Amino acid sequence: MLLSEIFEPEYIKIGLEAEDKDEAFEELADAFCQAARLNAREDILGAIRERERKMSTGIHKGIAVPHGKTSVVDKVRGFLGISKRGIDYDALDGEPVYLLFMILAPPADTERHLRILKRLAEMLQNPQFFTDLAAQADSSSAAAVIKKYENILTAID
Repeated sequence: MLLSEIFEPEYIKIGLEAEDKDEAFEELADAFCQAARLNAREDILGAIRERERKMSTGIHKGIAVPHGKTSVVDKVRGFLGISKRGIDYDALDGEPVYLLFMILAPPADTERHLRILKRLAEMLQNPQFFTDLAAQADSSSAAAVIKKYENILTAID
């Protein structure tokens, strides 16, 4: 499963309005439920908040990867939120985050969940990926950036 399959345009929101981590979780969960046509907001919030209690998922300069396991999804799913102002996230580096890659997986799909996290981490090693993605004005162009950098990474593999 490719990141470009998880973060399709309808699963990307440019211009997150949240100011802090909890507001960001709520905004991501609401947007995901709307895009996926699910009534599972509380389950999703519970899953990502449970994981977040272990350690902040604000893991890379300007980037957070809130993730969790929940039975409301039948396969690994995602939602990307892009904030132009930055979100106070309690990140490990203390800096605001601008890109939030929410990843949800069914409880039994640990292997695919970890592969997706690994693939995203590999892409985030390229600082131009962050710059290009954060600069996008619409979800279609953001999805195209993900596909472009994933193709570059695949060519290197």
